Amino acid sequence: MLRVAVVGSGPSGVYTAQALVQQSLVPDVRVHVLDRLPTPYGLVRYGVAPDHEKIKSLQSSLRTVLEDERITFVGHVEVGGDSGLSPDRLKQLYHAVVYCVGAAADRGLSVPGEELPGSFSATEFVSWYSAHPDAAADAFPLRARSAVVIGVGNVAVDVARILARGAEEFHSTDVPPAALSALAGSLVRDVHIAGRRGPSQARFTTKELRELGALPRARMIVDAAELARDPAYATPAGGQDTPPLPALVRRNLEVLRGWAAAPASPRADRLRRIRLRFFLRPVELLERAGRVAGVRFAHTAPDGAGGVRDTGTYEDIDAQLVLRAVGYRGLPLPGLPFDTARGTVPHLAGRVLRDGEPSPGEYVAGWIKRGPTGVIGSNRSCAKETVASLTEDAPLLLRRSVAADPLGTLRSWGLRPVAWDGWLAIERAEAALGRSLGRGQVKIPDWNGLLDAAGDDGR
Repeated sequence: MLRVAVVGSGPSGVYTAQALVQQSLVPDVRVHVLDRLPTPYGLVRYGVAPDHEKIKSLQSSLRTVLEDERITFVGHVEVGGDSGLSPDRLKQLYHAVVYCVGAAADRGLSVPGEELPGSFSATEFVSWYSAHPDAAADAFPLRARSAVVIGVGNVAVDVARILARGAEEFHSTDVPPAALSALAGSLVRDVHIAGRRGPSQARFTTKELRELGALPRARMIVDAAELARDPAYATPAGGQDTPPLPALVRRNLEVLRGWAAAPASPRADRLRRIRLRFFLRPVELLERAGRVAGVRFAHTAPDGAGGVRDTGTYEDIDAQLVLRAVGYRGLPLPGLPFDTARGTVPHLAGRVLRDGEPSPGEYVAGWIKRGPTGVIGSNRSCAKETVASLTEDAPLLLRRSVAADPLGTLRSWGLRPVAWDGWLAIERAEAALGRSLGRGQVKIPDWNGLLDAAGDDGR
């Protein structure tokens, strides 16, 4: 029997576990899917916006995989942290370990004032409204009247949409009570989304973009003159010397063109305003009374080579809340090699490389392998490549003796794994919490609540 640990129960981890039990080269495989949290599904549970029910429904297909009798969910087990469970100790328990730990850190702006109170990463904001147990319930009182979101990708659009929606629209979602209360009392009236390049280079998808314009209590504001500074804006279909833009970009530009031409709503004064800005590079977060008070941007312009250059002019935008959404980055896992420049673990077709050579029994998949690129479905092919390498190595891996009862050994080391039954108990507790509030299922937002709900598994 080949025993494999998969570290991380998000999509990349679950798809890796699925690929392991579906392959045919090694007939008898048992997989333990380990996670630091007592809950499965990773970013599908803690990173998808609460009003995106279709994407959140992916949990059902991940659940089907984790309920396979050859796969065991092992929550509340941290690898490489204070638990003392290092990669070397993990190799004592399993023939192979696949690390699917994602890219947990956000990229910073590297500008003065970035650490001021009121300045956050979009990751922190998403974790708060998603009830991640590491997020403080009172982290975002939303007393700001103006917010700036820096970045023009889907995460930026998500957090802007959450800020601009009415709280009653989240009553049917799993948003935790503290976050719902803060959204109900929000003073935010202006949300600025700013990117340093032009609209043809923005990374949001058309579906996400259109959702902003469909908000019943918000008005989109786009400056046609600012859009026109992008050379591709006027000729999205291309010309004699230029190829047409990708279909996604052309659809985005069509949406933006419609907003720029739309007349103001007669109810405009009663609506929140979402201002979508381009060609603005943040150079400083401004301070007043010890808190963030705005963002100073340098105006940029196309440089003719696909990038932008500063124009020497600046603009200040008032803001009491700043959220940066400029990308993710992998973090080093103690005991594993790490490529600091790329933010990934060095590998060859998923095999971890130590000093340039494959390390027997150690593998990676997902963002920690390839960087934060692609969509959720991209993890399937990534996992299959890694599993192909692992199964090719299986004859060598099976020569090592490993623990007959890895879970028993983990408990003997002082860990308290939460099994699938513990997760089901958490689900029942969240359903009961929702009923008590007159809502559907509501997430438990704190460690103690989750572990108490898990019962004997978590304590």
